[in-house]
Amino acid sequence: MSPEQAVAEARDGKLRPIYLVAGEERYLSSIVVSELRKAVIGGMDLGLNEDQFDADSADVEAVLSAARTLPMMAARRLVVLRGLERWEPKADAKEPKEGTKSASKAAAFDRLADYVPKASPTTTLVLVAGKLDLRRRFALMAKKDGFTVECETPPRNMLPSWLGRRARERQKTLGPGAAELLADIAGPDLARLDDAVERLSLYVGTETEITEDAVADVIVGVKPSSVWELVGAVSRREAGAALAAFARIYDPKDRGLPLLGTLAWSTRQLIRFHAAIARGMSPPDAAKHAGAPPFKAQELADQCRRLSSAELERWLLALSDVDVALKGGSKRPAQAILESLLLTLCGTRSEQGRGVQPRP
Repeated sequence: MSPEQAVAEARDGKLRPIYLVAGEERYLSSIVVSELRKAVIGGMDLGLNEDQFDADSADVEAVLSAARTLPMMAARRLVVLRGLERWEPKADAKEPKEGTKSASKAAAFDRLADYVPKASPTTTLVLVAGKLDLRRRFALMAKKDGFTVECETPPRNMLPSWLGRRARERQKTLGPGAAELLADIAGPDLARLDDAVERLSLYVGTETEITEDAVADVIVGVKPSSVWELVGAVSRREAGAALAAFARIYDPKDRGLPLLGTLAWSTRQLIRFHAAIARGMSPPDAAKHAGAPPFKAQELADQCRRLSSAELERWLLALSDVDVALKGGSKRPAQAILESLLLTLCGTRSEQGRGVQPRP
């Protein structure tokens, strides 16, 4: 099941006796565990019906003993084991000898599998794991019986819809381009993205829509209009104007990463606009398709006349390389890396001629 489904079960009070919260996205797993705890313990926790274990220091028998214990003055009890993957034998380890600590850890999964059909109906056992061997009997049972909660980072193309859900939970909506801009700035870091939505919700106050400008004010620190000025200079291959625009908006404190994310966002908008124009859409409709407000249609159309889709794709590749460089892939100063990027983009020429000409 998805984290959202597990949270829904918790909030509806339809709790299972076992949950395997598996995956490397810690933000999602923390939400699931928090909601399950709230559903089981509630607001009247006296510390009598909760046990927390860590796989480094606990053995499976202690965990199962706690799971079989009846709740005291409550309907259910909660048992949480974190780090279940640490019971997995190391990939390069020899076959553990019977009776050793390694052997008991390896056998723990069989003991968990044995517990599944006899699980206590008055306990919610939550097993939190990173990467597991999915061929194990316990993992196969968890998948078949539907109590695996898969906590993995959504693909890049799913981040805007994920952000939209987080905004709706706060009674807000994300305006055109805002979700894409956030996704490009924060990347797949869900904790950072959720924090951004929370801060934006507070910033807009009684307004229901979170706009691009709000994202620029609170998260990026760079106005979209300033970025489009920079993109416009690059598309015209005016290196001097591009470097001047860059100097006005570059902030050395953040190494230019928010600016780079905003450039990637604007490039993706151009690519989507370009594709829509090629299919015969009018500029206003193409702008809507690209996730841009209607007033930006003419600006996007002007950019589209100067750039081909192949050139824009090369921009994205160059931006990706610079992202790696800024995050430790190069020892050069961040400002020099970004200035080199702009000079490279100003020097590119499309091998397929001019961009698509928008129809009126």
